[in-house]
Amino acid sequence: MVKPIIFAALFLALATGLFPSPSCAAGYPDRNIQLIIPNVAGAQMDVTARLLATELEKILTTKIIPNNKPGAGTVLGTEAAIRAKKDGYTLLYGSNAAFVTAPACTPEVVHFDPIKDAEPLGLHYFFPQTITVRSDAPWKTFTEFIDYAKKNPNKIRVSTTGVGSGPHLIVETIQAITGAKLTHVPFEGGESVITAVLGGHVEATCDTLAKVKPQVDAGKMRILLLTRKMPGYPDVPTITELGYKQPLYGGWFGMYAPVGIPEEVKSILVPAVEKAVKITKPKIDALGSICEYKSPPEQKKMTEEEYKRAIEIAIRIGMRKQ
Repeated sequence: MVKPIIFAALFLALATGLFPSPSCAAGYPDRNIQLIIPNVAGAQMDVTARLLATELEKILTTKIIPNNKPGAGTVLGTEAAIRAKKDGYTLLYGSNAAFVTAPACTPEVVHFDPIKDAEPLGLHYFFPQTITVRSDAPWKTFTEFIDYAKKNPNKIRVSTTGVGSGPHLIVETIQAITGAKLTHVPFEGGESVITAVLGGHVEATCDTLAKVKPQVDAGKMRILLLTRKMPGYPDVPTITELGYKQPLYGGWFGMYAPVGIPEEVKSILVPAVEKAVKITKPKIDALGSICEYKSPPEQKKMTEEEYKRAIEIAIRIGMRKQ
């Protein structure tokens, strides 16, 4: 009778949680966490991801190892993170480029479902995009820029961070709603889009305010258009202020994990991300962006809505079939 009593006692202990099950996440995290950054080192995404990682390290009391995996407008690194082990030790600093514009505009290169395959952990911030030229460019306003582009089709070359990126969609949308013809010049990312303008290899760039801001402040570049009205730039219009009905959407970055991580792990990560995001707000806002935390449900809803709108735009401008 001894053995049955022992087995019954063990069963009762497991059932009541006296002994942790193998799937229990107690002690998480107990080793280094990898943070995949799907852009090149030194890019705005890389800089802000590392800011957030620094704060997360303090909150989670474990080392977070940044791992840059650039390519395909942040799609390659995003896919690598989504396919990683679902244990909470591989996280992603994701963007609307991979979860909205790329799957909407170039679905053939995106091998994951942007809504179903990633677990939102909290939005970090929004950043406005710009149309920016060199300070010695002949166009003082966006209207002059577009008028020239209409009279000189494809003469103005515009750099972006890649095919299927947010800036690419903005360039295509501008052409569709204004009738101007621009030449899109995609780069892998980083500062190359800016140096291309400064070096005269392209005439303009569609890139973030945070990235062009130092050059604008130094008097080397001029912003002609913003996707969102920003303090400090009251004279730079948005496209709707110029009479166009179709708004231009900016970008955002946020934290993700592969779908399927343990709920125990998620319950640790979500409040940690929220706290880290709010700590970074002063530095993010100073870069020319808008640090605005959104919860995972809000983040998911926003992504779904933007993805739907991006598909509609992509179909309208001929980048995607009906």
